[in-house]
Amino acid sequence: MIVVTGGAGFIGSNIVRGLNKDGIKDILIVDNLKNSKKHLNLNTLEFYDFLDKEDFIENLDKLGKIDLIFHQGACSNTLETDGRYMMKNNYEYSKMLLHYALDKNIRFIYASSASVYGLSKNGFSEERKNEFPLNIYAFSKFLFDQYVRRVALNNNSTQVVGLRYFNVYGPNEHHKGKMASVIYHFHNQIQDDGTIKLFEGSDKFKRDFVYIGCVVKVNLFFLNNPNISGIFNVGTGKAESFLKVAQIMQSLYPNVRIEFVKFPEELKGKYQTFTQADLSKLRSVGYKDKFTPIEIGIKKYVEILKSTGGYYI
Repeated sequence: MIVVTGGAGFIGSNIVRGLNKDGIKDILIVDNLKNSKKHLNLNTLEFYDFLDKEDFIENLDKLGKIDLIFHQGACSNTLETDGRYMMKNNYEYSKMLLHYALDKNIRFIYASSASVYGLSKNGFSEERKNEFPLNIYAFSKFLFDQYVRRVALNNNSTQVVGLRYFNVYGPNEHHKGKMASVIYHFHNQIQDDGTIKLFEGSDKFKRDFVYIGCVVKVNLFFLNNPNISGIFNVGTGKAESFLKVAQIMQSLYPNVRIEFVKFPEELKGKYQTFTQADLSKLRSVGYKDKFTPIEIGIKKYVEILKSTGGYYI
């Protein structure tokens, strides 16, 4: 059996979809459906069972044989200020699950984040010198990466993989509110009044935008390569400006204009103005697939946004 925590969420549900395409259905989805909109992500998926995240932890020893855990569940709200909640939900829960996996020899592939790099001046390779998180969400991911480095990546036979996702976009993020991708927000702005709103300076604000289908492929690569462990970046390796994203969106809808708004004071010093994944380490372990160019990825996503509002049917 494969467990996918956060399996009703954005990346988790897409991983389940990818497993289904490979004929895998013996899947336990673990999540919290307090946000009931997430059930829309599950409607087209094949899986064995669903458990709430708290029931899962309490009943681990009763679940039968687990072969691998895709640990995607977390609070991903980068604006969350309750550090105690964030650390309990993202850090302590992850540690508990990691130790269970190590004790039972269960393979463990988990979601880290490019937010751990903060305003990195030294680049975006997976090295401690480059890591300086700017908010408590990023810190929770950063700290778990450090913990994994200490307890799981040295002299351990169980596969443990951390994947540092850059700016992921694509179907099944409709429930994320403010934390959804700019593509999702630009679509809603266009639907509202035909205007895309950009921060002043967005021609110089650049991020590594990676399509969800590529993220799934990387996860499945490590599923199919059980002898590889480590922490790896998952991005395209190419930074694109928010202005370019807006212009691509503008070309896919009629009569869209772009408006620039003042950069919020509360985001100054807390905003990553540039990210670009260094893919050297991922390529060094044999990952050869190309990443979807942003023009193609946005076009694919916009087609789904226009037809369903952003989820698979």
